[in-house]
Amino acid sequence: MKRIDLFKKHLEEKRAVKIIAGIDNFDAENVKNVVLAAEKAGASAVDVSASEEIINIAKENTSLPVFVSSIVPEDLAMAVKAGADAIEIGNFDALYKKGMRMSALEILDIVTETLKLIGKSKVFICVTVPGHIEIGEQIALAKSLEEMNIDLIQTEGAATVEAKSNGARGLLETAQVSIANTIELARNVEIPVMTASGLTPTTVALAFAAGASAVGVGSCVNKLNSLLEMTAAASAIVSSANRNEVKEEIEVIA
Repeated sequence: MKRIDLFKKHLEEKRAVKIIAGIDNFDAENVKNVVLAAEKAGASAVDVSASEEIINIAKENTSLPVFVSSIVPEDLAMAVKAGADAIEIGNFDALYKKGMRMSALEILDIVTETLKLIGKSKVFICVTVPGHIEIGEQIALAKSLEEMNIDLIQTEGAATVEAKSNGARGLLETAQVSIANTIELARNVEIPVMTASGLTPTTVALAFAAGASAVGVGSCVNKLNSLLEMTAAASAIVSSANRNEVKEEIEVIA
């Protein structure tokens, strides 16, 4: 069985969890700990930056599928050659920190160029739909990606909001845009949707309730200081995702 088959299985069961080290994270020790935490927690995949060294570290420390994220087609093509199990155009949080924004047309251009560079390589492809663009434009982009036979789309939105409250309410405020985008996209395309950006163990269940087949979680894991803390956070996320699977089974039986 190929590594990516685990993620595909969890995707079909609507409980896939991708733990994200970060598109701009080239800290080898931190990435190793994130990957080990994902492995110990029983996640569905890990997501790392487009560096051959980082990809090798990930593959050496987990049996989970390894996603590689970038917005540079040449880097994504390199990742395929380096053994990535999946490539992802996105996420864009690193760009937002620099005050940059990606348009739908720019995303399509990157996808087109990436597909051209990887040729006939059969690699799983995910594309992030920018959370800052108008929802109608997001839906149109998602439909275009579906026509291009992209395997998965990822939502985002945390960078477009600033939580004003503390505690659980603040966590909901951070996640609300990405979850709302998930609802809209899941209604309008057949392609599976992965909710990401601003999720925590508290809000993961809401993403699945909104129609997500997967969640991508980064900062609430990769910003922690130790492998133990990372593993605990990743485990809480996986546990929440697995409860979603149990809930669906109960509903089917009922």
